[in-house]
Amino acid sequence: MVRPTLSVVPEQGVVPEQNVVPEQGVVRHTTDEFCVDPPSDVLSIGSAEWTLRAVCVGVDPDALFVTGAAQRDAAKVCQACPVRLECLADALDNQIEYGVWGGMTERQRRAVLKKSPEVLSWRLVLEEARASATQEAAS
Repeated sequence: MVRPTLSVVPEQGVVPEQNVVPEQGVVRHTTDEFCVDPPSDVLSIGSAEWTLRAVCVGVDPDALFVTGAAQRDAAKVCQACPVRLECLADALDNQIEYGVWGGMTERQRRAVLKKSPEVLSWRLVLEEARASATQEAAS
């Protein structure tokens, strides 16, 4: 099975069709069919513009690729980052094994992936969660 990632979708502005699994509340996406109108508030697929706004842009990469308990300290860099969600989604979608990404350690990301192997696009799941939280906060 091909996992859709930020680099798999053939054209910018084309996103996988969404399929909801009601009993799990998980949004699943297939690579077989595509729809042309992505949500306007979602960063375009294939775009790495978010990396330019990351707090860690000027940080020594070795500071984020540490082992053990030092990862928790490294993750503090991510706390105020405006693109934390995009970073985490990229790491989960691409199953990046090493380093701190989106405020999560290697172990934390492995646990998330193990707990929810059915999720094919973390970016879309996390964007949906952010939109839901924003909507709840506004009510």
